[in-house]
Amino acid sequence: MRPELIAKGAPISSFQRIRDPYAALRYPAYRSYVCGTFLFTVAFFIQEVSLGYELYVITRDPLALGLIGLATFVPFIGLSLFGGHLADRMSRRLIIMVSVGVITLGSVFLHLSARRAEQGDIPAATLVPVIYATVFMIGVCRAFQSPAAASLRAFLVPIAVYENAATWSSSSFQAGAILGPAVAGFLFSWLGFSGTLLVVISLFLLALFFYAQTGNSRVMAGQPGRSLLASVREGVSFVWGTKVILYSLSLDLFSVLFGGVVALLPIYAQDILNVGARGLGILRAAPSAGAVLMLMVLQRVSPMRHAWRTLLSAVAGFGASIIVFALSPWMALSVAALFVSGACDSISIVIRQTLLQLRTPDEMRGRVMSVNGIFVSSSNELGAFESGTTARLMGVVPSAVFGGVMTLLVVGWVTLRARELFNVRFDERGTDG
Repeated sequence: MRPELIAKGAPISSFQRIRDPYAALRYPAYRSYVCGTFLFTVAFFIQEVSLGYELYVITRDPLALGLIGLATFVPFIGLSLFGGHLADRMSRRLIIMVSVGVITLGSVFLHLSARRAEQGDIPAATLVPVIYATVFMIGVCRAFQSPAAASLRAFLVPIAVYENAATWSSSSFQAGAILGPAVAGFLFSWLGFSGTLLVVISLFLLALFFYAQTGNSRVMAGQPGRSLLASVREGVSFVWGTKVILYSLSLDLFSVLFGGVVALLPIYAQDILNVGARGLGILRAAPSAGAVLMLMVLQRVSPMRHAWRTLLSAVAGFGASIIVFALSPWMALSVAALFVSGACDSISIVIRQTLLQLRTPDEMRGRVMSVNGIFVSSSNELGAFESGTTARLMGVVPSAVFGGVMTLLVVGWVTLRARELFNVRFDERGTDG
């Protein structure tokens, strides 16, 4: 389908009758956005896996891995709403490029420190505070980059392509999340920590090049005299008052908060499955491999027809797969369970992103996406801290089982609280009552 045939404001139903799996990619600015997202994600996950493994090798402490999540979570939560406010009033492309640029500089500093440690100029333990400082800086930058990038996507394609764009955006992220961790294990084995960071820096620079090609989306002027606090409160109130957005974000928050096991994977690789750094890369990539396979299906089969029922089923499947992973003593079964968890998670991501794009007014996208980012970051980074803490208190395997069980309980609670959403159509713009 040619881009000119998908007019801004065209009803979703008219687009679904002429289903084009590549509709969003026919827009050059969106293609650049997807390429930038892919490269940034690859670099981000190579760095994340390398940081976690290096930190665990130095400290041998599960709580140290959890503190990485906390170091990212605190600045992100503190600044994200302000980042969303800026995304509605400044060039989103500029915000993204400055944020990624600062992250790149932080990675350069970490590389130089790691190289000195490898050469014996400084003790290896000296890297621990440097790693935490770098992670904290990344959290600050993501507080601005995340809402700007999430809200920019809606201005690169017309309304009729939002679902397809959400699928491709998730695909680029998940493809990067497959390649990044898988490559990280081999890079770490071949190049060491500092050498791996050189690859990360190069990928961040390439991502900057593509982000520069996305163009500037129009900036909303806002109401004259509107204070920062009032602007932020408006975005939070919108999310709180839109049930389908609130409950879908809550599902993601609590399922990944309790059910996420990413922070524990270095321990599983090193001490439980005994597969080392290369095995860690495979484990870390398995959820994203499942996600990409599912996203290929979702490019042709829409999950929006029975969106709420599908969303609940996907999150329940995620929780069940985490329980299987937690109890598995075999590498193959562990990889399979993580693969299924990623497939289920990708369904919920596409549904949630599509709902956010369809239900959010243009002038509030940055603020609403910042609230979304807070939920996502709370589930990921705070979830990593929760995983590390419960692993210290309960043991690694019991803490992972506990997380999967809690996810299933959250699905049951949301099902009872939002029963009216089973009868609401979400395949077109409108309110959910």
